[in-house]
Amino acid sequence: MTYAPSIKPAMFFIGVTTAKSSINKVFPRWVEYLELGDCELRGMDFPIHAEPALYREAVEFLKRDPLTLGALVTTHKIDLCAACREQFDALDPLSDSMGELSSIYKRDGKLHGRAADPWTVGFSLEAFLPENHWRDSGAEALILGAGGSAMALAWHLSKPAHGGNRPRRIHVANRSTPRLKHLRNLHDSWESGIPLEIAHVPHPEMADALLAQLPPGSLIVNATGLGKDAPGSPLTNAAVFPERGLAWEFNYRGDLLFLDQAKAQEKSRNLRIEDGWVYFLHGWTRVISDVFAVDIPTRGPVFDELSRIAASTR
Repeated sequence: MTYAPSIKPAMFFIGVTTAKSSINKVFPRWVEYLELGDCELRGMDFPIHAEPALYREAVEFLKRDPLTLGALVTTHKIDLCAACREQFDALDPLSDSMGELSSIYKRDGKLHGRAADPWTVGFSLEAFLPENHWRDSGAEALILGAGGSAMALAWHLSKPAHGGNRPRRIHVANRSTPRLKHLRNLHDSWESGIPLEIAHVPHPEMADALLAQLPPGSLIVNATGLGKDAPGSPLTNAAVFPERGLAWEFNYRGDLLFLDQAKAQEKSRNLRIEDGWVYFLHGWTRVISDVFAVDIPTRGPVFDELSRIAASTR
């Protein structure tokens, strides 16, 4: 592929269907509010699990183009990291251990990469999770998918800093096994004391069966990309959510079938349902903070105004 040099300070968005993202409307208004000057957002689209050479070519362009300041990575976080590790001058230790990165930025002429998701997923979860939910409910968590965002959530939920306010057990289910094995090894290295169960679920009916075993109040997360990067849901329409469960769809755009499945049971199962909008806000503001070397609070008046600006474009 051939990339045209940036003609003004630029941030890239590496994804699958970047032109459809709300960030294209939000970014110029955030730039104005944050006083970042005359800059632009550019997209790079790749098929899911693209050839490693394509990722290396893209990162080499980001590294060499003088006016390109960095990039946000979505969907390709693990594959890009695996293909491009040696191209980075500095890789954040958490990114290095997890084998994924979502933020690419430059400092003093050097290319840096880091995993922002372990923090952004935590900010997003705490925005809707009831206080002391895990301690009070004894509930568990089921993460459908085993990509970068799923790893980040498993890490956040396991953190010993949460003390007794953690899930009784964390389940991670995925359609293929390599990423499950990677997460198994990672979790063992964390020595968190919270059990992790991994499950190979090549068919959605198998995910339904896992869902049926969860205790009341459990968290169910669609971290698969189904519903945005590809149509569908990791569950069938016959799936039954746990009573008083929390259903979290990581996506905010697309056909969002998982979200529709949860909404169909919202009243009968007394569910609390969240889409990926707040996750979108935290994910982008953290990486913009890296790329433009600007401090953006994760709460308070500035973040509230950024949220209001973004919401006005929906």
